[in-house]
Amino acid sequence: MSKLPYEVQTEPVTPLSVLTLDGDVAHPEYMPDLTDEQLKEIMYRMVFTRTWDERAINLGRQGRLGFYAPVSGQEASMIGSEYALNKEDFICPGYRDMPQIVWHGLPLYQAFLYSRGHQHGGQIPEGVNVLMPQIIIGAQVLHAMGVAMAFKKKNEKRVAITFTGDGGSSEGDFYEALNFAGAYKLPAIFVVQNNGYAITTPFSKQTAALSIAHKAVAAGIKGAQVDGMDVLAVIKAVQEAAKRGYDGEGATLLELITYRYRPHSLADDTTKYRTKDEEAEKALLDPLTRFGKFLEKKGLWTEEDTARVKEEAKAAVAEHIKKAEQTEKMTVSGLIDSMFETTPQHLQAQKADFE
Repeated sequence: MSKLPYEVQTEPVTPLSVLTLDGDVAHPEYMPDLTDEQLKEIMYRMVFTRTWDERAINLGRQGRLGFYAPVSGQEASMIGSEYALNKEDFICPGYRDMPQIVWHGLPLYQAFLYSRGHQHGGQIPEGVNVLMPQIIIGAQVLHAMGVAMAFKKKNEKRVAITFTGDGGSSEGDFYEALNFAGAYKLPAIFVVQNNGYAITTPFSKQTAALSIAHKAVAAGIKGAQVDGMDVLAVIKAVQEAAKRGYDGEGATLLELITYRYRPHSLADDTTKYRTKDEEAEKALLDPLTRFGKFLEKKGLWTEEDTARVKEEAKAAVAEHIKKAEQTEKMTVSGLIDSMFETTPQHLQAQKADFE
């Protein structure tokens, strides 16, 4: 079918990348301005997060955690996104986005409490600019839009960033938030971590659009597709999106092309919908391997450094899960008290009944 003369024209996009798979700089013009110490800190966080993820999966299988969504493979998109922000910026996470909010300031034991369904898992410390992870698919995108509106009304140079998966981009909340952010030119960053599957649904069945990034066009905001397995590309893209927000230039939609090596959750079985050949091919894209090669060539990282960080991560997980398990057990009365600064009369009566 020929194109209509008034039809909107779109073309496929090329994902932003900085590094080759061998760790060489392919696009120096996109290299973020980072010191050697910052580069090492980013690698530290990625290795720590991979190890924490592996330990958390084991804890879940032991019954010591509740719901847990694995993250291995998505470290570049998660760590890179958070690292590009200021601590005053606000994160509105989905249920898989624990690394971003922990590195933004949430104590690790509280992340474990959240997984265990404990009320104090959602008791965000003062000065930590995050919301609780949202379990409803896509709801956090609306939350970020609302936070961004508050920043604009207060004339604060801050951005709200939110994360969802490729499945979340099919929710009505997603489109409503983008449309509102475009209409009001809000300082928001909408990140879609396109890991290829929404549980078992492959991305090929998720949308007929050329990409999720193209959906920014309809909302009147900036959109870009980024190699989400390249941490430097992620940092560059989020830094630029944040600057646009700080400068009053509006919202940005970033589609980060990534891949999760572990199941969607501990109840998932990837053998039902992914092939071994696919997984072997994606393993070559491992963000830790790529960034590690880059740092090794610069003389900034060794295998001994990786081993050291793994041991530190294992010790930290052991310490924080112990603290979570020693937290006082939840009670109905305690839950009621934690909901309101002043407990309403009808809940006081219910509390009395339980006590």
